[in-house]
Amino acid sequence: MRDVAVVGVGCTEFGERWSASFRDLFVTAGTLALEDAGISGERIDALYVGNMSAGRFIEQEHIGALIADFAGLATNHIPSTRVEAACASGGLAFRQAVIAVASGMEDVVVAAGVEKMTDVGTGVSVDTLAGAADREWEGFAGATFPGLYAMIATDYMHRYPLTREQLAEVAVKNHENGSKNPIAQFQNRITVDTVLSSSLVADPLRLFDCSPITDGAAAVVVVPLERAREFTDSPVRVLASAQASDTIALHDRRDISTLDATVAAGKRALERSRLTHRDIDLVEVHDCFTIAEICAIEDLGFCAKGEAGRLTAEGVTALGGDIPVNPSGGLKACGHPVGATGVKQICEVVTQIRGEAAGRQVDAEIGMTHNVGGTGATVVVHILGA
Repeated sequence: MRDVAVVGVGCTEFGERWSASFRDLFVTAGTLALEDAGISGERIDALYVGNMSAGRFIEQEHIGALIADFAGLATNHIPSTRVEAACASGGLAFRQAVIAVASGMEDVVVAAGVEKMTDVGTGVSVDTLAGAADREWEGFAGATFPGLYAMIATDYMHRYPLTREQLAEVAVKNHENGSKNPIAQFQNRITVDTVLSSSLVADPLRLFDCSPITDGAAAVVVVPLERAREFTDSPVRVLASAQASDTIALHDRRDISTLDATVAAGKRALERSRLTHRDIDLVEVHDCFTIAEICAIEDLGFCAKGEAGRLTAEGVTALGGDIPVNPSGGLKACGHPVGATGVKQICEVVTQIRGEAAGRQVDAEIGMTHNVGGTGATVVVHILGA
């Protein structure tokens, strides 16, 4: 197996991109990534594209071919594959690209993610996202994703010392980080009172505990490490890639306050990289809801169960803290175009390791990403280093 590096990244602005089509978004992100790598489309051997549900959001299937076509690559007959794992589609697309290059099958691969979510009404988007849960046992019973994560939060707060104010601090921190990210959907700072006084969505989660509906795309260029200097003076090495699965229905879990797939994927990634938690300088976690970030920090092993709320309130996970979490603003503030999120996380870690993150820059040589599908049925973890 060959070592692999990221040599180019590109990301659109995230938000309600009503004037940009699905096709505009992925072409923009792909173009930015190729320009960053200093290559033309003719050099691409393959594409892997994360997308959860274009069939529902824009009534378009056959996404792999569509992207190859409108990226100008169809006449070169470049293989283009859509990858779907709910909200982990982007992270899994990146993993497939890494595997393709590491195996020697391909040399220059683009991993991308895209979602156009705001062209449908809220009811349709909520129902579409519910397809990432167990439709028969959860969706048909009326469970939405805010409802499922509210169950996790309720169970967690019953068993561990997490206050409602500490949970709100997750959103406050991520909005602070998002205010420094030019692509973020929300660039406004908020307070704990902002979160606590916002509309109740599913007790105990309020509006500002929830990530938004978002349009956006992200792309990266992956090559063998031995060839990386042909493209850039600052390649970022993929130190580990890991994936794990769990039951799709929350009620079948061993423990709903612990995402066992996160535990497994995080442990595998650290073992494969031969690193410890002390070596990780920052982590982008899947904070689709504030409770998800609390669980992620603990399940990845950065602290013991029940400690993440206190550490967040104390600033340990802030930009200047011991382990910065979601310097991009996370899903909460940067936005969550579900198919693109996992690739955006890679873009952020690469940007941080290069020292190009401007106002949100942390001192980073090694970073981790954590991308979750559904309530944890699929989890993908990557570790990247200078």
